[in-house]
Amino acid sequence: MDGPSARSAALTHLASHARTEALPAHLRTCQCHALGCSWHSRSRGCGGPVLLALTRQTGGRSWRLADTCAACAAATGGTAVVPETLLGARRPKPSGDILRRARHGLPPGSDERARVREMLTYLSAALPQFTSPAARLLALQCALRADTLGHVTVADGLLRTMRLRGRRELWLELAQAGWLETARSRPGPVTVRLLDATVLDQAPGRGARRRAAHWALHPTPLALSAAAPAALRLTALVLASHPFNTEDLDAVSRLCGHSPQQTVELLDRLVSARALVSWHQRQDTGEVLWQFPQQPSHCSADQDR
Repeated sequence: MDGPSARSAALTHLASHARTEALPAHLRTCQCHALGCSWHSRSRGCGGPVLLALTRQTGGRSWRLADTCAACAAATGGTAVVPETLLGARRPKPSGDILRRARHGLPPGSDERARVREMLTYLSAALPQFTSPAARLLALQCALRADTLGHVTVADGLLRTMRLRGRRELWLELAQAGWLETARSRPGPVTVRLLDATVLDQAPGRGARRRAAHWALHPTPLALSAAAPAALRLTALVLASHPFNTEDLDAVSRLCGHSPQQTVELLDRLVSARALVSWHQRQDTGEVLWQFPQQPSHCSADQDR
């Protein structure tokens, strides 16, 4: 079995464990915290919701699937959060979404933002580390728009909007990674079949996923011009998909497919482009905090990178 096939098979196997052996929400606790937070080197306290985290160990020879809090998951190297949308989790009906937003004061698009963030997290583990930013943006659209059989037709207009029309090399890149199978090259829409079995088992309906795919094209409040480089657009999308304007630098880098050094440069470029007012990194925890235009600053001077 080649590398991409083995990766997909391993993720599918782990996802089956996650679905069949999941504990009820009220019984889930942070396993890392229970062991004295021994899975990560630095400690900033246990906090945040309990998530299902997948951690690569011993150079990929073994994997750990465990419930951990958001803080411990962010501090643990080689870790990706398993998206709820890939675990068969039930989602409220659209009418329930509207009532929930009104009751909790959630802004429109919060569900779309969450689905995009979860899919970016999954793709960070499912695609090879060297996958280009443009190919990652394309994979995101395919994963969110695919039907239950893994088939998706990407319209020519969508590719033109993304400035990816005619970029045959991106489809070949994803095909060589074993993630999808493309039809013969021809002008117009592109039809592909996704080979990643885990992507086929998403809980939200196709309509909800299509809305998330559309939001990803214009991720408020950090939408960039389609003429911007794909690496910059992907970084902006990653930041916009986080509701609290804060994340571990390593986690941001992993979602973008960059090294931390490249991510720092891209964050500076977003500030230069005035898409961000500023960004800072906490020296004690490695957390990155950023400020969108027209948002109050929440970073003090001692947090400067």
